[in-house]
Amino acid sequence: MATFTKRNGKWRALVRIKGRQASKTFEVKLSAIRWAEEKEHEFKSGKSILSGKTVKDAFEKYSDIISPTRKGCRWEQVRLTKLSKLPFASYQLADLETLDLQDWVNDSQLKPNTIRREFSLVRSVLRVARTKWRWLSDSPELDVDLPKKDSPRDRLIPDHEIKSVIDALGFKKNASIRGGAWEIGIAFLLAIETAMRQGEMWKLDWKDIYLEDRYLTLRDTKNGSDRDVPLSKKAVELFKVIGEKNTGNVFYTQQDSAGVIFRRKLKQAKIQDLTFHDTRHEAITRLARKIDVLQLARMVGHHDLNSLMIYYNEKASEIAALLD
Repeated sequence: MATFTKRNGKWRALVRIKGRQASKTFEVKLSAIRWAEEKEHEFKSGKSILSGKTVKDAFEKYSDIISPTRKGCRWEQVRLTKLSKLPFASYQLADLETLDLQDWVNDSQLKPNTIRREFSLVRSVLRVARTKWRWLSDSPELDVDLPKKDSPRDRLIPDHEIKSVIDALGFKKNASIRGGAWEIGIAFLLAIETAMRQGEMWKLDWKDIYLEDRYLTLRDTKNGSDRDVPLSKKAVELFKVIGEKNTGNVFYTQQDSAGVIFRRKLKQAKIQDLTFHDTRHEAITRLARKIDVLQLARMVGHHDLNSLMIYYNEKASEIAALLD
């Protein structure tokens, strides 16, 4: 039997049949009635949905089984651990409602793009729980309103800031002591020359670098394919400063540790609102002055030319100079 109760202007439908129950909240009573009818039919048909599982159970199973098969495994697992501590994570999956997820989104103090990324992960977990594990029969995530995307960053790195960063990291070509900060300094300069992402550089192996032919090959990049990256004379020189090898990692510092060191050195240099990823914006803006858009897209790994506009930040005054 289905029962309907009104609270705070919304209708909550509750269905109990054969020891199973489900509830959901709606804006109008007619929607609640229709959902209850569908749920009653589902329960009477005897479709087997595993009961007793919580949202946290789903997060943990997804982290253990699904995340390791995905490129963003580490990020997903860290986020799922964090999400498992939220109040709604203790709810039974059968009791999870759209309003629970909407309240989480509305109350979050995170930036809009971060909220959207985390919600996308929650949505994936619930979809797998419903379609593969049969832990869930509804789709409470479908009607959640998300915040609008942030405006893309347009942070460039002027030459004086580049010098300040390099000085703070202690990078000199002829340095006798070459620690983690020195290595990050050369990676910073290489990123500005090549538009490579930090993660791509930290996976680089010497066997994929061809300095005589002035290019390198990135394996299994963000879009799932390999990519050849041409090298400027300055980039070739920087690789030679590191010291050529036949094989092995180019960078030995752990990527997570490199991020911590980089942020600490920025603070020491009193440089604000700068991230390592901003080197990609700077690099693409510089490269756009030298090569055409198709060559640029191939070099930086963008299949959608429109997406390059997010990174290309040529100033209007600089464009004006090209018109004369």
